[in-house]
Amino acid sequence: MQAFGVVLFLLIGGMAFWMLLFLLGFAVPFWATLGLFETLKSRKLADEDDEE
Repeated sequence: MQAFGVVLFLLIGGMAFWMLLFLLGFAVPFWATLGLFETLKSRKLADEDDEE
């Protein structure tokens, strides 16, 4: 029965590792890039309004 606990621990730890790897490798950079583009777009729109 102790082996089941070890396997379960390694399974949950492995899933957490791959989830963190996905978040840090794809989701966070994607989110930051979208936020940067939104900021630049709103800044561009504000500059166009100031020129008129």
